[in-house]
Amino acid sequence: MGPYALLGLLLAATCAAPALSADPAVGRKTAQQCQTCHGIEGVGKMPDVPNIGGESADYLTTQLQHFRSGERKHEQMSIIAQGLSDEDIANVAAWYSSIQFTVTLPQ
Repeated sequence: MGPYALLGLLLAATCAAPALSADPAVGRKTAQQCQTCHGIEGVGKMPDVPNIGGESADYLTTQLQHFRSGERKHEQMSIIAQGLSDEDIANVAAWYSSIQFTVTLPQ
């Protein structure tokens, strides 16, 4: 088997793998541990805490995975992310990404 055929098989297997089915309602329950800093609505409670409500699920998932792996470091988030499974991360990302905000521009 040539290298391109092998690459094709690997790509097909990756695409065929079942994706995690994220549940925002379950994510809301998991996000209770996040509410001290980020709020259940995703609005940072302290000046150095980012607003995460309405962010894309892909972005939130990637950041949580990076905190969990140690690729990204933060005193609190690195510890919290260690306790999250892939399913927890998908659900929390689904919850925070499902939040919608409206913006009012100044006159």
